[in-house]
Amino acid sequence: MRILENNTTFAQSKENISTARPFADLRQKIILPRKMENLDPIDLQLLRLLQSNGKMTAKELADAVHLTTTPVFERQRRLERQGYIRRYAAVLDAERMGLGLTVFCKVKLQQMNRELHDDFARHILRLPEVTECFNTSGSYDYLLKVRTQDMAHYQQFIMQHLGNIPNVASIESTFVMSEVKQDCGLNI
Repeated sequence: MRILENNTTFAQSKENISTARPFADLRQKIILPRKMENLDPIDLQLLRLLQSNGKMTAKELADAVHLTTTPVFERQRRLERQGYIRRYAAVLDAERMGLGLTVFCKVKLQQMNRELHDDFARHILRLPEVTECFNTSGSYDYLLKVRTQDMAHYQQFIMQHLGNIPNVASIESTFVMSEVKQDCGLNI
């Protein structure tokens, strides 16, 4: 881990900022995991801003971090190239899109090895109802987040798709009654 001091001296040395204001409110110490060591406070602020609104223009980002547009644009492209930004997407309202039923499925396979894992993953990647899939430890091998129109469509999904994947031993479904929090951003 590396500790960064968020102060204007650091920011000034990175971008030739002539004012002491830009990071006055960020004077806490930030402890970064090893994979984030090449990020400075400006990079982190850009990532936070883009997480909350991926449509921000380079000009809007530059104004928010008190830099000119060119260095901000270059930083954003570097963050994309380095894989910190995987993609940009709109967050849709599932209810308005007619996908009001959310189900978490725990899936247990009969056997587990690399080949069977890869085969299961190939099947799951072809199912648009599955919005998230995690290989987990514990009693089940996978946790799926599934979105469908209603219970009838979910039953059809289980009977025609998920239940027909080779090597699936059991499926346990948990139905979401209400959503308390949905946030696709990371706490950085």
